[in-house]
Amino acid sequence: MNNANFSNRRRLIQLGALAPMAFSTGMLGGLVRSAYAQSATNPSDYKALVAIFMFGGNDGNNLLIPLDASGFNDYTVGRGRLALDRASLASINPTNTSGRPFAFHGSMNALADLLTQGKAAAIANVGPLVKPTTRAQWQNDDSFSPPNLFSHSDQQNQWQSAAAETGVRQGWGGRVADQIASLNGVQNIATAIAVNGRSFFQQGVNVAPYAVSPSGYFGFESYDPKSTSALSVGFGEMINVQRTHLFESAWNEVIKRGIDTQKVFQTALSTSPALTTVFPQTALADQLQTIARLIAVRGALGVKRQVYFASIGGFDTHGIDQLQDQAALLGTVSDAMAAFYKATVEMGVANSVTAFTMSDFGRDFPANGNGGSDHGWGSHHVVVGGAVQGSKLYGAFPTLKVSGPDDTTGGRWIPTTATEQYAATLAKWFGLSSSEVAASFPTLTRFAASNLGFV
Repeated sequence: MNNANFSNRRRLIQLGALAPMAFSTGMLGGLVRSAYAQSATNPSDYKALVAIFMFGGNDGNNLLIPLDASGFNDYTVGRGRLALDRASLASINPTNTSGRPFAFHGSMNALADLLTQGKAAAIANVGPLVKPTTRAQWQNDDSFSPPNLFSHSDQQNQWQSAAAETGVRQGWGGRVADQIASLNGVQNIATAIAVNGRSFFQQGVNVAPYAVSPSGYFGFESYDPKSTSALSVGFGEMINVQRTHLFESAWNEVIKRGIDTQKVFQTALSTSPALTTVFPQTALADQLQTIARLIAVRGALGVKRQVYFASIGGFDTHGIDQLQDQAALLGTVSDAMAAFYKATVEMGVANSVTAFTMSDFGRDFPANGNGGSDHGWGSHHVVVGGAVQGSKLYGAFPTLKVSGPDDTTGGRWIPTTATEQYAATLAKWFGLSSSEVAASFPTLTRFAASNLGFV
């Protein structure tokens, strides 16, 4: 076989391999109107939720730091070699902490600036909770502990589902999207879009994520039904042949719908003017730039509500390189989110787009024997957007003491804000009614506040 034929055959196989992805990303179910949104009115506005997941478990202890004398002393003593120099930090001075000063990690100057401008907020000590939990309750009653606490995969699922109990098969972004999918009419394939692989976060009953590559690649660009190239001819023969087997026939139909859906996106993007906002040259920034491009063509796509998912890995920092690695990672997140916010301003949709962070879990407070930190529980997060009630710190910041009132053991903070509360606040802003929020988050009633008010 010559090199050209081998290359064509390999590309043909790659295109065929997209069939399972096309099926799983909801090209069939995504075209069905949500059964949950029959009571929704048709709004004239547009809103988008943009989730940014930090895979590996970000050490929130170095994302948000108290600067008052007592708090910073507890921080420096408890963190040991992981403590950051005060002069390196980016102060944020929230307006609702009775004068108590705080700071972001020094690599997060861009987000600190947005918080100062009132376009970002910090959310303290968030995590999966079965119910409100004290240190004594956690230590003496197993019913207060989420299943498989401190496990990457379980905590990722619990964050993305906003449910600390097992058996939840939908992500909270997907459940929220189910409620509003009918507002997007026949084009609701664009309701949930993942730009870095599939996400459980966006998996609903009727809505599932449509996968787009970080650079905006849809998967079928190499196929042109009018082309006489060997690749296009071969692929066309494969999907247009009459199939008698049920699964083979379904595979063909799914691929065809995938190609048709891609054309919708490509046609819309071809009419969109280029953004002048300059994004950093990082993988996360590429994802957020692609999301910005897709938001820019919301009118051509005919959508009023969208849920996006982007992600960045590398936060599982157990070793001596943690300080260096986390500084680079948080800088990447900060700069990418700031550029994305600037792009929403350029497009005139800053008040309509809210971006927010999630992660597996926080990490323990003291440095471990390898000079890094180990798996924890509660952590701190950031929300950015024109509608954010910014310049504030929401939630209860933990007491930074091992064996203190907020510690399980070893400096793993018990969350004081549940993922349900965090998610429900965003869902309410997104346009869900109180009854729709209750349907999306059935355990929300266990917690005192259903809306934290940060957006």
